Amino acid sequence: MAIEKQPSCDDVFEPELLPVSVAVERMAAQIYPVTDVVTLPIREALGRVVAGSIVSPIDVPAYTNSAMDGFAICSEDLPASGEKTLQVLGTAWAGRPLEVDVKPGQAVRIMTGGMMPDGTDTVVIQEHVALLGQDAIRIDGSTSVGKNVRQAGEDITSGESIINDGTLIDPAHIGLMASLGIDQVSVYRKVKVAFFSTGDELRPLESHAGRTLGPGELFDSNRHTLYSMLERLGVETIDLGVVADTPEATREALKTGASQADLIISSGGVSAGQADFVSSTLAELGEVTFWKLAMRPGRPLACGKVGNAHFFGLPGNPVAVMVAFYEFVQPSIKRMQGCAQLSAPRFPARCESKLRKSPGRVEYQRGIYEIDTDGVTVVRSTGKQGAGRLSSMCLANCLIVIAAEKDGVEPGDIVEIQPFHGLV
Repeated sequence: MAIEKQPSCDDVFEPELLPVSVAVERMAAQIYPVTDVVTLPIREALGRVVAGSIVSPIDVPAYTNSAMDGFAICSEDLPASGEKTLQVLGTAWAGRPLEVDVKPGQAVRIMTGGMMPDGTDTVVIQEHVALLGQDAIRIDGSTSVGKNVRQAGEDITSGESIINDGTLIDPAHIGLMASLGIDQVSVYRKVKVAFFSTGDELRPLESHAGRTLGPGELFDSNRHTLYSMLERLGVETIDLGVVADTPEATREALKTGASQADLIISSGGVSAGQADFVSSTLAELGEVTFWKLAMRPGRPLACGKVGNAHFFGLPGNPVAVMVAFYEFVQPSIKRMQGCAQLSAPRFPARCESKLRKSPGRVEYQRGIYEIDTDGVTVVRSTGKQGAGRLSSMCLANCLIVIAAEKDGVEPGDIVEIQPFHGLV
């Protein structure tokens, strides 16, 4: 009697696999930003997402000032030829203006950042000036009109939108707000994410670190990987631990997560095995948007909702967990956070390795990229690409993204890379 074979991750092509591009569109259609807003001191806002545009209350610079050390003059005193002697009235320091009205034939010594005195519009740098004692200088006509002067409001004008809604706040934004006298900022609240691992073979570090494992047992690594990736995104995490491979335990974990979080993430239990209950329980309690994708690693990837909480069921293999998180979960969390920039940047690179691949699925292979001596971005494989080789993610600094229709890569071919530093 012939054995009826079921589709598996090793199949080159499986008709019911959903294309990655379609899965991305479905996620975008069902996931929306949180709407709750909190106000924070700017020092506590790093890594948060701006809610509503921030408007400058002042001009920057607040006053017209000198960009260099030198002498402030009226441009009418610049000689068309030869040289001209000017009387020096005093010195304007940064933060200590000299309140004089400069007349033709006069100048004021001025320091960088010093307020331009009335009657002046040009600064002649001190290296282009001949000093004639303390009270006079001689200049030529080599300085152009308006040179070395920063006009009030030339960087930012009062009422101008300086940081847009959906901006992820970085140190430059903190400094900019401080420079404008802004000490508080409105941001979207943190997204709450519950996560758990499934598998009767898993032993949590909380109780088994340093102990010898029994036959068939494994340390639970995925939950700690997920925690670390979530921490970098600045979400509020809810660790539900290791969940047993039973329908009852899976159901309870999903219900608990849905009652506490905006998003639930599991690892393991989403394939077609007899002990894999995540997808079936998701269908029982909520809705399934998709289950299997045309990608490698990460084919068994469940997406849906439980109550009001979104759900991602990731594979159990460690590399597949990370790839699926970066490609699907992270953009979804950023969308929920209200981020304007969702997708990680990708760049072309010349591949130095021969990469094996069959058509039918998008592949995310681990790579090491660098700039060669000719200034060209090149990338090479980390070696064996098994989905359980977490060490390959440690060696890599990028993903090599190979389109579904490609049947491999030859040395010298141009490929698309997704640097890890662009994933955070």
